[in-house]
Amino acid sequence: MLQKIIFATLLSFTVAIISGRFFIPYLRKLKFGQKVREDGPKTHLKKSGTPTMGGIIFVVATFLTSLIFSPWNKYLFILLAGFLGYGLIGFADDFLKVYFKRSLGLRAREKLLAQFLLAIAISWFIKSNVGTEIIVPFFKRSVDLANFYIPFAVFIIVGTVNSVNLTDGLDGLAAGVSTIVMAFFAMIALFLNDVTYGVFSASLTGGLLGFLRYNKHPAEVFMGDTGSLAIGGAVATVALLTKLPLILPVLGIIYVAEAISVILQVFSFKLFGKRIFKMSPLHHHFELSGWKEEKVVYSFWLVTLVALFVSFYSLS
Repeated sequence: MLQKIIFATLLSFTVAIISGRFFIPYLRKLKFGQKVREDGPKTHLKKSGTPTMGGIIFVVATFLTSLIFSPWNKYLFILLAGFLGYGLIGFADDFLKVYFKRSLGLRAREKLLAQFLLAIAISWFIKSNVGTEIIVPFFKRSVDLANFYIPFAVFIIVGTVNSVNLTDGLDGLAAGVSTIVMAFFAMIALFLNDVTYGVFSASLTGGLLGFLRYNKHPAEVFMGDTGSLAIGGAVATVALLTKLPLILPVLGIIYVAEAISVILQVFSFKLFGKRIFKMSPLHHHFELSGWKEEKVVYSFWLVTLVALFVSFYSLS
């Protein structure tokens, strides 16, 4: 099994590296450039026109590698459904942005409706095939959510998908953080001796590492919602399948912090007319506080790496 995980990581990395060399120039040729928010940090305006939808690079690498090294079973199907399903929602959003040359794609209600419907389907499948028990980190016990499982799982999926999406705001930030997160699940699969979960997680880890070659600062390509929503779907689905959704607030502390910063900012401004942060999501606050983009990204990677070790400790 370890051999398969290593080979899956290496193959996915290689596919992402090679495909990026051809796909990114093709995106430039199609003029699929990112429309940068005018109300964002002024340093980001120079990024306008950078090719987007680059998430296709690691989505394809992960999909192909998973099919090669993983057994073809219903658990691989649901992992790919979560991964590709949310990737397709993101693709629709990205396509509308680049086609109409605007910073907004799907309407919020359209995007959320699609996310909730897919989350309900995934949650029902997991409940029917894996059960309704989840592991409680730090307490070495599990709890059975019974009839509350599907609402809980839907919340985890939709929350994770949108949190990863909010994290994707700086060169290499979401890709780097998610590489560490998926590496954790690949290692967890080793302990569970589950080839399907291990190969899929390793494939996405390798694909993201390859994508980082082009997404690190200064980015040659952005992952777009195609990539960020696909990652969120993968993270949430594998966490639920391994019965570890409660590890996400620890392991995915950056995702959580980014989402909470937006929620607090909106509530504070609506209720009191004041902003808590200079700008949300959180990474923009640090940028406007004088941190260089690379410093923010590397610091958030480091926090996630520490969170990985804390997550292992919480399960030991």
